[in-house]
Parts: sequence; C-alpha cells; structure tokens
Amino acid sequence: MRCAPHRISRALALLSVTLPLILSTSVAHAAPTLDEIQGRVAILQEEAAAAAEGAQAAKVQLAQLNKTLSGIKQEAAVQGQTVDQLRKVLGSIAIEQYKSGGLSQSLELLFSSNPSLYLSAAGSLDSLTRRKAQQLSRFAAAQQRLSATSMTVNDKLTLVAATQARLTKQAAQAQSKLKEAETILARLKKADRERLAALALARENADQASSLALAKKANGISGRAGVSLKFALKQIGDRYIFGASGMQYWDCSGLTMRALQVAGVSLPHSAAAQAHYGKYVPLNALKPGDLVFFGSPISHVGIYMGSHRMVHAPRPGSRVKVAEFGMAIGSKRLVAARRF
Repeated sequence: MRCAPHRISRALALLSVTLPLILSTSVAHAAPTLDEIQGRVAILQEEAAAAAEGAQAAKVQLAQLNKTLSGIKQEAAVQGQTVDQLRKVLGSIAIEQYKSGGLSQSLELLFSSNPSLYLSAAGSLDSLTRRKAQQLSRFAAAQQRLSATSMTVNDKLTLVAATQARLTKQAAQAQSKLKEAETILARLKKADRERLAALALARENADQASSLALAKKANGISGRAGVSLKFALKQIGDRYIFGASGMQYWDCSGLTMRALQVAGVSLPHSAAAQAHYGKYVPLNALKPGDLVFFGSPISHVGIYMGSHRMVHAPRPGSRVKVAEFGMAIGSKRLVAARRF
C-alpha cells in the first residue's frame, strides 16, 4: 500500500501530459462548421467557373485554328493543282525534245550542206531548252511551296489536337469541381443542407436588391459604354450557367460579349480572348463601361460601373449582380482593363 501515492502521482503526471494532446486532437478533427463548408463550396464553385473559362478560351482558339487550317488546306489544294499542271507541261516539252532528236540531231545538222535548215532547227532546239529550264524552275518553286504548306497543315493539325485536348480537360475539371462541391453538401444532414440553401438564397436576394438599387444610379453614361453597361445591368438576377450567353443564363464572358455586341462591338466568348481587344486602360484610370479582367491566367471579366464596382456573372450557384472590388475579387487579382 506504500506504493499507492507514487502510483497516483505518476498517473496524474501522465494525465497532465496526455490530456492536452487528446483535447487538441479532438479539436483538430472536429467537424467543420456550416460557415466553413459554405466557404469551401464557394471556392470550389469559383474554381469551376475559372476552369470553364479556360474551356471557353480553348474553344475560341480551336475555332480560329480550324478556320486557319481550312484556308491552308485550300491553298495546298491549289498549289497541288499547279504542280500537276507544271508536271504535264514538262512532260510535253520532253516529248517534243525527244521527237526533235535532241543533241544528236543538232550534230547532224551542224555538218549539213544546208545552213538555213541548220539555223532553223537549232533555233527550235534552243527554244525547247529554254522553255524546259523555265518550267523546271517554276516546277521546283511550286513543289517547294506545296511542301512548306503541307508542313504548315501538319503543324496546325498538331495544334488543333492539343487545343481539343485542353478544351476537354478544362471542361472536365470544371465539372469535377462542381461534383466535389455537391459531394460535400450531400454528406451534410438534411437540416444542415436546408439551412445552407436558405442562407445562400437570402444572400443572393440581398445582393440582388442592392444591385438593383445601384443600377438605378448608373445614369448619364453615353456611347458604347452606356449601351453595354445598361444592357448588363438589365440582366441582374439571371443565373450563372457554364458557357451561357443569354438571354436568361450567363457566364462571365457570355454576359460581356453580348453587352458589347449590343453596343456594336464583336467579341469572342472568352475572358482571356476578350482581353486582347479594345484599347489598353491603366488600372488607375478606369471609366464606366470598361471591361475589367481578373486572374492569372485570365479567368474572369466584368463591366466596370464606377466607384470600385462592376456588374458580372460570378460563378455557379450565383446570379448576375453588382459587386465591389479592389485590386482583386475573391482569390483573383485584377490584371487588366480594356476600353471600346
């Protein structure tokens, strides 16, 4: 029994060491809060939207490559016909030269007693030789052009295949991000899912109300800027859908493409591609109607409306709205602006 106090003190010492570890481990593995889940889902939706914009950029590039490839193939077909025609001409010249007897006949004529016959035949042979030399030169040049064009066709075909693969990969990545978000929500209890859905709806409704109020203040803007901005503001409340460009559903570049189209400007359906159109604008000199671009590589676009606000189609699960931004929106940095 004398050892009991020692045993008790050792047990207490061991408990003082292990209890904080047990508590910290339980805290580390604690279930995430609904706010944390909501934040994670929003991030996945933003990443899905970025991947979808990457797919749109690949789609635009693929269309341009196919158009270029079609033109090059037509050029190759014309060049092929030219080579065939020149080949036939060379064949007929060769036949003519063979019939004339070539050099052996010219030697015979050289020793002929009729000088006029020699001069006439020699002139014909010289003419044939010159024609053949000219046609051979043209044939060689035509073949070289055809060969170069054929190599270009092969290069473009390689680019088309790579771009098609990138389009497929980006589209799959977008769907994968959405699936991951859906999986997270599916693991929640029904009551928690309903609560999150109610919170998201309330936030979207509040954003829509404030966006509509701000839209009423966007007056006095003229020209293309005013036309495109007013069009975009009329779409407030419309849902975001991958690859959509109106008139009820939008993605970010679909909204800006259609808004500028109404103002008479033709743009591709891709935020990254749109960043190459219009005039460069310094980020400290923005005006209403400018397009503002986010992400590196560029994966989001909106229409600036002044006072550090823009109208945009944000991401899956959200609607067209007016949002405030500084040098970034969410995790995407403001990288460029263009004016039309």
